[in-house]
Amino acid sequence: MPALANDDFGLHDDDVIMDEAVDKAIFRSTIMSSQDDADYGTLLRMFYQRFFPYKMYFNWLNYDTLPNKNFFNREFSFTLASDVYLRYNSFADAEEFRREIERLQPVKIDIGAIYTAKPKDKKQLRPQAFQPVEKELVFDIDMTDYDEIRTCCSGGAICLKCWEFMTIAVKVLDEALRQDFGFKHLLWVYSGRRGVHCWVSDETARKLSNDSRKAIVTYLEVVKGGAQASKKVRLNQLLHPSLSRALDVLKDYFPQLILEKQHVLAEPETWNKLLELISDQVIRQALDERWQADPTRSAQAKWKDIKQQLLASNYNEARAETVMREIIFQYTYPRLDDNVSVHINHLLKSPFCVHPKTNRVCVPIDPQTCDSFNPLEVPTLARLHQELNDYNSPYGSGKSLSDIEKTSLAPYIKIFDTFVNELLKEVRDQKRGKSYGVLK
Repeated sequence: MPALANDDFGLHDDDVIMDEAVDKAIFRSTIMSSQDDADYGTLLRMFYQRFFPYKMYFNWLNYDTLPNKNFFNREFSFTLASDVYLRYNSFADAEEFRREIERLQPVKIDIGAIYTAKPKDKKQLRPQAFQPVEKELVFDIDMTDYDEIRTCCSGGAICLKCWEFMTIAVKVLDEALRQDFGFKHLLWVYSGRRGVHCWVSDETARKLSNDSRKAIVTYLEVVKGGAQASKKVRLNQLLHPSLSRALDVLKDYFPQLILEKQHVLAEPETWNKLLELISDQVIRQALDERWQADPTRSAQAKWKDIKQQLLASNYNEARAETVMREIIFQYTYPRLDDNVSVHINHLLKSPFCVHPKTNRVCVPIDPQTCDSFNPLEVPTLARLHQELNDYNSPYGSGKSLSDIEKTSLAPYIKIFDTFVNELLKEVRDQKRGKSYGVLK
């Protein structure tokens, strides 16, 4: 299958955005012919016909069961197998959305903002009449932002060792968003390859301005600075309660993940990168010389050496502890993509897409059990097809169960259903409250 126009699956640049008025019929005929692997196209068609959760998906983005502007003024973008990119699609209801998905067979679906008018009518409207007004507050954590830290993999590759960075991100951010901002409806989703997304779906979150979104990101952001900056974390000796809470999580993972699994103190190249976070060159040199002289010294012993050397160099306990915390935060705290979160009109890949390079479904993650989530075991198209065949062979058509229930996709759909049902319950409760208010 040909490479997509934008490999990182973020917002496409303007130069690859197709004119939304282009006749889609031209491209429909090229979908399968442009696929090098016909099996992929067949399996994708099966997925959209038998597994995509259209009803609950609609209920989520509509925030009700009856169609309203939350859905029909919502932008969807599609990337087709032929590298064609179609923006400003919009649909009246779940059935129209399903028909177009099954017709076009997009290899990627992006979700955009809710606008003041239907996105499909954009070309007929004055610019001031077509403005983004709402969207979920979203976060994108990508493993490539950890490449300067992780030693097991790089680029698009992941393994269970480095996946712990994503587990930490889910735990820290989920707690912060709930405890510090009062959000309740958070949907965490595996990106299909090397990262996670979070969709904060509370009404207050959806109505945030760009400035308010920026303020939240700034509040949550701790690791700051580009590739040229070695030291990216600076903490006060007295930690903010949110950072203190995060530190409780980070300290649980740091020894095993950073010292043992990533081996950051095993070789001079990696330990000197860590030592650069200490401003005193004399301390850095002393530690480097000590570790060079004792190649068998354990990572845990070297970690203790750092604090001992700081205290021996006239750092008081509080200052030494701050340096140690800054190292822990720089190596484990979540790294955010600001642009994804700040701009209302930014597009983000939809849950239940299928990643074209891994063939894995972008499934929800339960933050309460994220330690046990294994991205390498997420259902693929081929696996779903095989599971369906395996079930139907001995049991015939298996009509007593839905296709989803016959496969390993079922527990992920359950997570999504629970999330959406809690949203809908809140909507119903609010409607009842307003009705009672009128009666009074």
